[in-house]
Amino acid sequence: MKNLYLIAYLDLKESIRAKWFLVYSLVFGGLIALFFIAGVTESQVMGFSGLSRLLLMYIQITIVILPIFILITTVRSISGDRDNHILEYMLSFPISLKQYYWGKIIGRFITVYIPVLFAMVIAIIYGAIKGAAIPWSIFFLYTGLLFSLSSTFLGIAFFISSFVKSSEVALGIAFFIWIFLLAFIDIALISLMMQQRFNEGFIIFIAMINPMELFRVAAISLFDPELTVMGPVAYYILDLMSQKGFVLLSIGYPLLLGILFAWFGFMIFKKKDLV
Repeated sequence: MKNLYLIAYLDLKESIRAKWFLVYSLVFGGLIALFFIAGVTESQVMGFSGLSRLLLMYIQITIVILPIFILITTVRSISGDRDNHILEYMLSFPISLKQYYWGKIIGRFITVYIPVLFAMVIAIIYGAIKGAAIPWSIFFLYTGLLFSLSSTFLGIAFFISSFVKSSEVALGIAFFIWIFLLAFIDIALISLMMQQRFNEGFIIFIAMINPMELFRVAAISLFDPELTVMGPVAYYILDLMSQKGFVLLSIGYPLLLGILFAWFGFMIFKKKDLV
């Protein structure tokens, strides 16, 4: 375990020194600052006001930015070490493949999750100073949703990095996955619905196995438990499970998906040529 924590510490230290971490932190911290400057907490739109509206806007923007940041900055973790011969150097020490792989994951997860969480904490502190009502339940649920979403794309990134030797190819695959999950699935599902060749339940099921879509609907359900903004789709979802059950599924499923991808990546990593 000492070697595992050492690898995690080294990856964390290396990431903090990197320029991308500064940009990553400024993006999410800047979003919160921009919302405060724009007076989001003092306005009211469609019944949402104060910190509730700020968190809603923050989450809606995060769902687009967070996955691509995690994929781009993480997908080169192993392939980059292989290109720079750092992997060969690290494995010359008495460190097992398991310790190296999972240590890298732990260190990188801390790096990508802390800035996102810290930005939300800043919003809560600022709201408390201003005397605004703090939606603690929404804050903790969003913390869980961001945790699971970060786990999903971190696992996908390490899965890609485990079998791709070139950093450029890894970046290309990561960008394609982000575009596919963000836009192509919605476009394809809309065309299927217009053609009416598939059952509506099957189309909704395909949409819900997309972790980004699941995260988006769960975030909306915290403010709109009846999902009225989604129209007839809401009846299908809420007929299958309650709003609380859907939120728990939105946290558990992406987390499990990320662990599975990370595990598959480890199985590939330990069987492939390392250098």
